[in-house]
Amino acid sequence: MTGQRIGYARVSTVGQKLDVQLDALKDCDRIYQEKASGATAERSQLKEMLRYVREGDVVVATKLDRLGRSVADLANIAKQLEADGVGLVILDQGIDTTTAAGKMMFHMIAAVAEFELALRYERQMEGIAKAKESGVQFGRKPTIDAGRVIELREQGFSMGKIADQVGCSKGAVHKILAAAVQAEVTD
Repeated sequence: MTGQRIGYARVSTVGQKLDVQLDALKDCDRIYQEKASGATAERSQLKEMLRYVREGDVVVATKLDRLGRSVADLANIAKQLEADGVGLVILDQGIDTTTAAGKMMFHMIAAVAEFELALRYERQMEGIAKAKESGVQFGRKPTIDAGRVIELREQGFSMGKIADQVGCSKGAVHKILAAAVQAEVTD
């Protein structure tokens, strides 16, 4: 790569210092730095850096966790850099995607992270299925008494009056009544 070396340094809280990272990035042509939690997507300097870099540049960070808030986020950033023809160097882990070995190392880390994410999703779905088998109800609890809506309609109240009585919209009353009619048809 023949472009610029662009450094990125981040600490999570205002009380932390960037000094160690900035010292490690001193050979960079330009350094973006910020104090922002990695858990938030609102990292303005990272976004600015990603807009700034050009083909042939290399982004340099001291550690993987300084650049991405999760492995999936890091993989997305790396894909964007790769698509833009920008290399990625992580100093502490010895990753350099401008080399074949560095690309392989990075993709192995990303593959393991993707695998872990898939396993977590499978476990979550198994847990949900088991909870449903045990009778656990998911979703928001009904806030409108459907029985009361039907009762008021049978007494001849208009949808507007029913809505006022139970504290909902006419559309909600209509949905409840339509569902009741549908239930009668299928029974």
